[in-house]
Amino acid sequence: MTEVRGGDGKPELFPALATELVGLKMDVILAPGPALPALKRATSTVPVIMTATLDPVQQGFVQSLRHPGGNFTGFSLQSSETVGKRLELLKELVPGVAPVAVLWDRFSRVTWQAAEVAARERGWKLLSLEIRDADEIDTAFRAAVRAQAGSLMAFAAGILFPNRRRAAELAAKHRLSTMFELREYVEAGGLIAYGADIVDIWRRAALYVDKILNGAKPGDLPVEQPTKFELVINLKTASALGLTIPHSLLARADQVIQ
Repeated sequence: MTEVRGGDGKPELFPALATELVGLKMDVILAPGPALPALKRATSTVPVIMTATLDPVQQGFVQSLRHPGGNFTGFSLQSSETVGKRLELLKELVPGVAPVAVLWDRFSRVTWQAAEVAARERGWKLLSLEIRDADEIDTAFRAAVRAQAGSLMAFAAGILFPNRRRAAELAAKHRLSTMFELREYVEAGGLIAYGADIVDIWRRAALYVDKILNGAKPGDLPVEQPTKFELVINLKTASALGLTIPHSLLARADQVIQ
């Protein structure tokens, strides 16, 4: 039996959904990062395979990557370690002293904190734009424009991913060059994304499901880090923004959407 649940961009639904799934006595639960805090509170026994969590050690889901030690294991995006790279790519695309707006939510706090450190080390200014629900996405983009941000970097996947087309439309409307973490945002019309190949992670997660169903304990299965990263650029969006993508950036792209 397979049960599917989703928050549809509404993080406030996760606690009830987590409790419901635990009550169904599932053999194993697969869940992305935004749903994990609710599952952590709901159960300490049902095996949970993390797909695309930001930094599982710092977020308190596992004791270490090598020895998770509890009922959580799976796959990490290690976003805190790649946020500096995303900032550098964005600054290469949109140089200048104007601040970079950063859109984040409570589930991506560790990445926002890592961005603060990375920007401080490089002498760059950031503008914090925390959102709590999908209704605040529009407000955040308007705030970035009012603050004269030169570009924007988006986290907040729990809220933004189901609204990725809306986020891309707002970036285009306000003429904000926006860096996302997953290719799906660029396929929806976003400008650029750099991050782990999320499809590859979900495929690999199936192997962990098989291991647990065959008796392995999640606490004994090391948390795996991404093996594939991808840089995706949307040239149509760049043209609409009046941007010329540097050849050095295009040469490194894994996919260019025309």
